[in-house]
Amino acid sequence: MTATPHPVIRPRRLRSGPAMRRLVSETRLHPADLVLPVFVREGVTEPMPINSMPGVVQHSLDSLPAAIAEAAAVGVGGVMLFGVPESRDAVGSGATDPDGILNVATRVAREAAGDALVVQTDLCLDEFTDHGHCGVLRPSTGWGTDFVVDNDATLERYREMALVQAASGSQLLGLSGMMDGQTAAVREALDEAGFADVALLAYAAKYASAFYGPFRDAVESQLEGDRRTYQLDPGNRREGVREAILDIDEGADIVMVKPAGSYLDVLADVAAASDVPVWAYQVSGEYAMIEAAAAYGWIDRGRAIVESVRGIRRAGADVVLTYWATELAGWLKDGLE
Repeated sequence: MTATPHPVIRPRRLRSGPAMRRLVSETRLHPADLVLPVFVREGVTEPMPINSMPGVVQHSLDSLPAAIAEAAAVGVGGVMLFGVPESRDAVGSGATDPDGILNVATRVAREAAGDALVVQTDLCLDEFTDHGHCGVLRPSTGWGTDFVVDNDATLERYREMALVQAASGSQLLGLSGMMDGQTAAVREALDEAGFADVALLAYAAKYASAFYGPFRDAVESQLEGDRRTYQLDPGNRREGVREAILDIDEGADIVMVKPAGSYLDVLADVAAASDVPVWAYQVSGEYAMIEAAAAYGWIDRGRAIVESVRGIRRAGADVVLTYWATELAGWLKDGLE
């Protein structure tokens, strides 16, 4: 008796052409799934290039509306605003000044955006402190350094920041400081002040990464030392999930994994564990590496951008913060495969 030959399994049938590949694609990109980080610098009258981030600028208050309009026109889901102040002090006073650059920029952005996209703000002190840390410092009592970030004193500053940002019109506050209890503290402050509708994005799994370097150029960071006592150790996977669950329990509406590309395992774990939306931040170093390699002709820039963002979405991110948001959204609107 002759055995019936087993048929060759041919998965390539589903890769045979653009229409077929599009039909069976498991991970799709859409402009609404992208958020554009935007830097706004105090005291300038025109956009200022950022050398380590080709194509990205520090906007002036005058140039900000056009950037908002451009993002809205191609369907970007939101913008995340970062302020670059002219002066800084130990407690980041500019962060809670209603006339500080970030709060003024928020009002400008809300007017420019209308209902076309969500205006979001970074809630952290690092851009506003003269030491560059994400909180208030106190003398160390055994940490092996001269000073340490005072977690609970910093929470009070975050509560104050939240109220000013909400009053300025921010629709979603990005809690990026990695202080224990920050989500609960800010949620309580907002609710008590009548801002119950303002949403919270918790940067739940934010790692002490080498990929933040160009961002520090963008905000002209004054950082002394490092942030390893409060940002996560890059070797820890389970801790990222633990932090996300803690933030969800404290009332986070959305949780974030940052950076994205080197932490796709953490992103997948958080997405599997979370019952709230999960976002990821494709950070400045990830952007700069692709731009630099493309400038030398070593990679196809467009394909690398799309592949990198699609990989983050495939790993579980519902939304990606990326400096290519407006450009990529334009490609998608034009029918990118």
